[in-house]
Amino acid sequence: MLKKRWIPTTLLGAALLSTTIFTGCATHVSAGYRVYDPYYSDYHVWGPDEDVYYHRWLGERHYDYKDFRRMPADRQKEYWTWRHDQH
Repeated sequence: MLKKRWIPTTLLGAALLSTTIFTGCATHVSAGYRVYDPYYSDYHVWGPDEDVYYHRWLGERHYDYKDFRRMPADRQKEYWTWRHDQH
């Protein structure tokens, strides 16, 4: 009888733990989105931190704000070149 109580308790614990793990991952991903940099063949998470760099870059060049995904390819390349030099 003790074994029969152990199995449901273990399954319930595993279900609760997996829900917590997956929710934590979803929260982290929703903080931004991934952007592929074809010039350096890498990905960047576009979130609040990257947005700070982007606004700084726009200000230094006196460009008006435009969503990065809507920027022409040559401007995106210009940004990634500048961004990789910031490390």
